Amino acid sequence: MGVTVHRTSVVMVLAWLTLAAGCSRLPDTGVTLLKPKTLSDLQGQLLSKKPDLEQFRLRGPYAVVVQEDYEIRLSTTESINTDLFLSSHAEKAPLVVFLHGYDNSKEDHSYQAMHLASWGMHCLTLQLPNNGPWVRNGRTLAKLVDFISHWPEIIDNRVDLKKIILVGHSFGGSSVAVALAEGAPAIGGILLDPAAIGRDIPVFLRKINTPVLLLGADERVYSARDRDYFFRFIPSGVAEVSIKDATHEDAQFPSYFALTTNELQVTFVSALTSAALSLSSTGQFDYAWEGLGDALGDGKFINAKKK
Repeated sequence: MGVTVHRTSVVMVLAWLTLAAGCSRLPDTGVTLLKPKTLSDLQGQLLSKKPDLEQFRLRGPYAVVVQEDYEIRLSTTESINTDLFLSSHAEKAPLVVFLHGYDNSKEDHSYQAMHLASWGMHCLTLQLPNNGPWVRNGRTLAKLVDFISHWPEIIDNRVDLKKIILVGHSFGGSSVAVALAEGAPAIGGILLDPAAIGRDIPVFLRKINTPVLLLGADERVYSARDRDYFFRFIPSGVAEVSIKDATHEDAQFPSYFALTTNELQVTFVSALTSAALSLSSTGQFDYAWEGLGDALGDGKFINAKKK
């Protein structure tokens, strides 16, 4: 099986500059005051203290290498267009893979990927058919992750193959569920206001045996199609929480459908960062879940549940 990697741009930037230049609506969230010597040191500093979701609203301490339109060729007939965000430290680190939803693109998760990379996690955003079929997209995602697990050098030799995390928005959340059910070598999934598609999706959900966290919009504002399926049919290790007043589009960033400011999108980003750090560091979402306590108390997050 051949491997062809096409790199159209490689730019070293401080972790907000690339997106700030391309999107004038991004907020100035500031830079974390943490000054870790290594990624392990950063994780140790964070995990040794009471979880604080607010700190993840800030960009992390690392610069980011951005490689846009990075083509990964799975075979002579199949390739995937991606954007790659590599954290600048020298240690092995988790890889977080993002999949967009209906009528969306990899660019709709560029800020999220940049943010996580600034916190030490390599990220990959995918462009798959954005009108479905979503089960096939899930199987393509599983194939890609398996491919990376055998040839990590197509991404970077610093990728920790034991710490691959899948993130999906809307119907892309269904695709992530399919990939996990099909045995993609990932440690778990984070679903951004997912929507269920097709009669077979409960069958896939029942097969998932890795931790899953659902970060949802406020269902009083927007109710994603059959979102309740994910908590209902995943047998265990699943948690769900909603962000008060958030819309379905707020689960992306950048999103050009925000009703007022980017505030709720930043809230999604901070929760996503905490969740990815928690899962990659401990194999569970307990650290992130504990950090949600204060946010639940002040009403920013609602309707928390887990099993």
